[in-house]
Amino acid sequence: MAHTHTDNMAKRIVDAMARGGWRITEQRRRLADIFANSDSYLSPKDVYEAMVVHYPGVSFDTVYRNLRLMSEMGVLEQFYSMDAGLKFKAACEHHHHHHLICTNCEKTLTFEYCPMEQEMKLPGNFKIMNHRFEVYGLCESCQLERSGAASQ
Repeated sequence: MAHTHTDNMAKRIVDAMARGGWRITEQRRRLADIFANSDSYLSPKDVYEAMVVHYPGVSFDTVYRNLRLMSEMGVLEQFYSMDAGLKFKAACEHHHHHHLICTNCEKTLTFEYCPMEQEMKLPGNFKIMNHRFEVYGLCESCQLERSGAASQ
């Protein structure tokens, strides 16, 4: 029963695709499985390399287009790293939270505090429909690794 969480997440992703009007192909099921089985952000190249093992004829463009569409429908979260470019991860489903992302190892930690709950004076009578808040820095392990390397 260890696979229940990943199976549920893969099913949730596939269900969202179906609600979005997508035809559910084996390739799209495989995409859902790749994200359900990964706790970290994946680059389009990472996903393509995982897909091409099972589907040698799949193109990078097809994989990338599916990632963007999955992100637009909300089943994938994305973040842009200055070093590595755009990366994707299965969207969190349980509750509203935000992320701390280590710029060294890319470990992602969630935190419950939402800065959007503070009063914000936005120009132009702007109505917020959705938001994402990410904080970039170094996780504790990477800080220790760097300070250990510096003291030697």
